[in-house]
Amino acid sequence: MSENPAGKGTLYLIPVALGGDDAPSLLSPSTLEIARNLGTFIAENAKSARRFLKAIGHPLPLQEIRFHILDEHTARRDVESLLAPLLAGQDCGLMSEAGCPAVADPGAVLVRRAHESGVRVVPLVGPSAILLALMASGMDGQHFAFHGYLPVDKVQRARRLKELDGRSTNETQIFIETPYRSAAMLNSLLESCRGDTLLCIAADLTLPAESVATRPIGEWKKKPPNLDRRLAVFLLYRE
Repeated sequence: MSENPAGKGTLYLIPVALGGDDAPSLLSPSTLEIARNLGTFIAENAKSARRFLKAIGHPLPLQEIRFHILDEHTARRDVESLLAPLLAGQDCGLMSEAGCPAVADPGAVLVRRAHESGVRVVPLVGPSAILLALMASGMDGQHFAFHGYLPVDKVQRARRLKELDGRSTNETQIFIETPYRSAAMLNSLLESCRGDTLLCIAADLTLPAESVATRPIGEWKKKPPNLDRRLAVFLLYRE
């Protein structure tokens, strides 16, 4: 790995598979090569990170690879210590728990500090569930907004969904949910949104069980899919 002109390391943003161990078939050869040549990683979960590196055939024994944790519980003051190897000239890889780093992910705070510290940041090519869902939805891909995770509380979630439904005219509204709450999210959508609003449900993207379908809310009510324990992206749109 080459150092940047300032003598500092480079922070590589490494996308991972959206599920399963099929990363080698989903990532570009250049992304795989960079990931295999790194020896220090910053990740949400060390176990998942090791599984990913094993799947892509990292040449180093896993016990020799250095892992630093950056998750939702990491204090801002502790982010500074994660910058130390980069400031000392060492290249590092940032990995999310699933998908692209720093998108609906705590890694964004490290990326911002890297920029502020003059560290080169390089995003690598890989699957993004958000963009894949938007591509496949048939909704407006020029005007859209991503809202991350919506409130867990049922009343607050319903209020937020009604708000997004109201904003969905000529602007695609995108949000995600954890697998164990996807079914509850769908129920709230069917209860809270207008019947003629289009809803796209993109579930298990890039996996064998992948399904993507766009229908009016009224039609989804007649035959709702089973989203229990499925990773899903939801999109709302009205013309």
